[in-house]
Amino acid sequence: MSAPDLRLAEVLRLALVEGQSVRAISRGLSMSRRTVRRLLGRAADSRRKAAAPSRISLLNRFEPELKRLLADTPEMRAPAVLERLRPLGYAGGITILRDHLRGLRPQKPREAFLTLDFQPGAAVQVDWADFGFALPGCPRRVSAFVMALCYSRYLYVEFTVSQSIAALLRCMENGLRFYGGSTVVDIFDNMKTAVLEHSPRHTVFNPRFMEYAQSRGFRVLACNVRRGNEKGRVERPIGFLRERFWPGRRFQDLLDLNVQAAAWRDDFANRRVHQVTGKVPALVFRHEELALLKPIPPVPFNTDEIESRSVSRTYRVSFDRNHYSVPWRLVSQTVLVRGNAETVSVFLGPKQVALHRRCWKAGEDIEHPSHKEGLLERKPRAAADEQLPRALAVLGEIGQSYLQILAAGSRSIKRESVRLILLVELFGATATAAAVDEVMRSGHVGAEYVEYVLRHKRGLTPSAAPLRLGNPELDGLCFREPDLSVYDRPQKTLDPVQKDLP
Repeated sequence: MSAPDLRLAEVLRLALVEGQSVRAISRGLSMSRRTVRRLLGRAADSRRKAAAPSRISLLNRFEPELKRLLADTPEMRAPAVLERLRPLGYAGGITILRDHLRGLRPQKPREAFLTLDFQPGAAVQVDWADFGFALPGCPRRVSAFVMALCYSRYLYVEFTVSQSIAALLRCMENGLRFYGGSTVVDIFDNMKTAVLEHSPRHTVFNPRFMEYAQSRGFRVLACNVRRGNEKGRVERPIGFLRERFWPGRRFQDLLDLNVQAAAWRDDFANRRVHQVTGKVPALVFRHEELALLKPIPPVPFNTDEIESRSVSRTYRVSFDRNHYSVPWRLVSQTVLVRGNAETVSVFLGPKQVALHRRCWKAGEDIEHPSHKEGLLERKPRAAADEQLPRALAVLGEIGQSYLQILAAGSRSIKRESVRLILLVELFGATATAAAVDEVMRSGHVGAEYVEYVLRHKRGLTPSAAPLRLGNPELDGLCFREPDLSVYDRPQKTLDPVQKDLP
């Protein structure tokens, strides 16, 4: 027996017969614990290989049927094969069936790929990458728009919260401006905003995107379905973006994220030595590829989102998951809403009736104060209702918390507000706020509880505040308190009857 076999036999004896641990065997035989584990594992593998035929023997008589099933349907999985073997008398389990099918199933031949070679200025690859809900307080998914020149590997990166056709066109325009020109062909994955349908026989492109491509002078090429090798020039930069830029990144909003991404792109990504080419993408782009790009036509392309909307009864129009106000007189009118990366405009015919800064969150209500001018005069009760919460501002955070709790219940907010305002005028803001706080701590709400605390528990006496006329000169007048004691002195008086007596 050779020395390695003797060593293996001794390790097995100590482990299986004497029951020693790996550490004890390592110390006794002066070998590393890793070597001991390797020898034990090799022995276990040999035992499994020796035991394998006894398990597979259950399937020997079903071998012809298994081969027939796999020849007819190579993609058939083990559970489906098991169902067909049961009526034939197979009594084994699915585990040994899976092991046996793994050896019988025909393996797909490994596909060989050609190395794609691109000339300077010939092509650019474009794709989206999803980064999930990353913006603080914004319920929208963040996407990265990535462009990579196929020759120089020069990158353009921009983050958005939408993958709509308008967002794609804006990012494309920004990318072409960044490069300073366009390539001969742009290669896209099968994104719905660019490719509506793709099959081996034909490809249907988005008409608006094709209009943009014609205006910028490049041809569009769509990758074949499930062929990631055809867009490797942009797939690798996306992985590079996830590994190098994204981990540990902190940002406040979309603008802050794009500022950081632009700095990383220009200072690091495009100035590093590329792993495949061994060259710096920025230098290759500047000296070899930039001059070969086709100039961009100076005529701007309209990338706005245009939608027709009806003005609601609250003089709002919905656009991109938010609500924007318009002048209240346009209720029930049909208007045209145009949105770009910065603003949202509303048009009635050719006239612009509203302009808002675009909100990239969701469920927000954006109102311009001028849009309700004149409406409160037509609804005096609404104006009064609007003043009630403001009048309770003297109660501070306690008053605001109290109103929020009221809004969740069935009590009349208007009536409660009026009664609280009266209590503030009678007992003062400080005492009323303290009473409201005490009532809420007891788990109740209601002006009657607040008044009970003020009048009975604390024994306060109502004292109305001085009347204010709104005129500083009149409100500033101060008069000396009259002396009423002279009216209380007793005076001698004669009875009128006695006065007439002699």
